[in-house]
Amino acid sequence: MTPRFALLSSAVAVLAACSSMPDRNAALDQARSRYELAQANPQVQALAADELKRADLALRVAQQALSDGQTLANVDHLAYLTDQRVTIAQDVASSRAAQAVVAGAAAERDQMRLAQRTREVDAAQRQLGVAQQTNAQKSAELALAEQANARKTAELAEADAAAQRSQARLARRDERLGELASQLQDLNARKTDRGIVVTLGDVLFDTGRWQLLPDAARNMEKLAAVFRRDPGRRASIEGYTDSVGDAGANHELSERRANSVLGALVSLGVAADHLSTRAHGEALPTASNATAVGRQLNRRVEIVFTPQGDEVSMK
Repeated sequence: MTPRFALLSSAVAVLAACSSMPDRNAALDQARSRYELAQANPQVQALAADELKRADLALRVAQQALSDGQTLANVDHLAYLTDQRVTIAQDVASSRAAQAVVAGAAAERDQMRLAQRTREVDAAQRQLGVAQQTNAQKSAELALAEQANARKTAELAEADAAAQRSQARLARRDERLGELASQLQDLNARKTDRGIVVTLGDVLFDTGRWQLLPDAARNMEKLAAVFRRDPGRRASIEGYTDSVGDAGANHELSERRANSVLGALVSLGVAADHLSTRAHGEALPTASNATAVGRQLNRRVEIVFTPQGDEVSMK
């Protein structure tokens, strides 16, 4: 065989081998198709970017093996690896999407729980605020009630003290009035709501006259003795008449008789400023003026010893 023929034979053999190698691979086409679908999926791109890159690299290696004319078995194996990489990328994306959904649901649940708890806390705080306000009001009302009770207690205590002082004054007054009535028992003194009253009948005066008769001296001395024993004693001298005659004249007569008694007592040492006079005339009779006895009772001079000092007024 000549060298030229041998070279030609080698070239023919190479061409025959090339023509026997396929330019496409079914497994690789399937792997490429799945990769392209995965690459077009936004979820896979977003959640499994690294895994998708590894699938792309595996696809490139498989395509290069096909281009290099590697064996069918080797190309199929590389296509299978590419397909597995695509599956991994899809599974990772699906898993992470599910995890995101679960995480979102958990976050939403936690948010709902937090919102519920916040509402409960707010409600509890409002209730606490209302309770505190109510307690504060009750405390204020209780304090006011205690203050009112304290004032009432103080008022009652003061009222009791005043009542005791009044009772003490009444007791002293009664004691003094009793002593005075005892001193004046010879003059038929009587205890009235105005004080101790001594009635001097008209036997002290002549009819229609106001000058004291000599027999009146003994009564005047007894009255003066009362004032000497108690210099602070005060009395009102009041003159009365019956209804016979002119009312104006009767009033003047009663006034003059009262002044006569006052002058007699002053002459016996009684302080004039402790005595006063009043003229009633025929007013305020003690008996009927229709009879002689009644008219005689109405013609009178009354000495009214009024309470004094810490004694209670009887008017």
